[in-house]
Amino acid sequence: MGVEIKFSQSYLWMNSWILANIIQLGTQSFCDRFVDFRLDPGRRLYDQMVMAARCGVANIAEGTARNTTSIETEMRLLDVARASIDEVQGDYFNYLLRKRVEIWPIGNTHREAIWQINLDQPKYSNSLLHDAGVHILNQKKKFDYWLENESPTVVANAMLILCVKLNKMLHSQLQGLLESFKMQGGFTENMTAERLETRRQNAAVQNAPTCPKCGKTMLRRYQKKGQGQGREFWGCSEYPKCNGLRPINDAKWG
Repeated sequence: MGVEIKFSQSYLWMNSWILANIIQLGTQSFCDRFVDFRLDPGRRLYDQMVMAARCGVANIAEGTARNTTSIETEMRLLDVARASIDEVQGDYFNYLLRKRVEIWPIGNTHREAIWQINLDQPKYSNSLLHDAGVHILNQKKKFDYWLENESPTVVANAMLILCVKLNKMLHSQLQGLLESFKMQGGFTENMTAERLETRRQNAAVQNAPTCPKCGKTMLRRYQKKGQGQGREFWGCSEYPKCNGLRPINDAKWG
């Protein structure tokens, strides 16, 4: 599997990033309208909710941008995004408990309506950021009946559902990345494989000897430890599967 560096802003097409932006916009609107001085005299709740929603967006973008250079880093950042959205969800949950109002159960008309709404696939031109902004706002309009509602309990309930939807998306994304890693390896593994393949090709051009154990082409290597540290030798290209060795320029190994 060769190494390929892909476009780093592929997250612009991802539903998880788009929904995270909707949650961020909805949280900013909710906090501006309903998290007032009486509820949050130190303004800490306002800052924490807005920043947690922002972290969801930022970590999805940063993680996805690292896809071709580190799947491990991508998975870690997506998991951070998932935890940030959990934090936002917890704040809305607490708000509803604090107000002693109903949290919509499965079967609630509003809950089911929000759950059934799907996001449209983006159709972008070369003006990516312009088109992405238009697309996000158009997708948010699908939820604006609830997100821009005058009732804070309606908004909080709707935001709970969107947080759950996003967490399910991120869980599926993480599962997909794990399966991809199992099948294809990550950037480090593929870089190593590509480097070894180049060395094998160079060895063939240089008329390198064959391994005395398995018959595969050998590569020039250097001893890393011990008394002979730095000494050059021939090592099997299939190492660590095969540990065949030959000294450099030693006629008895010919």
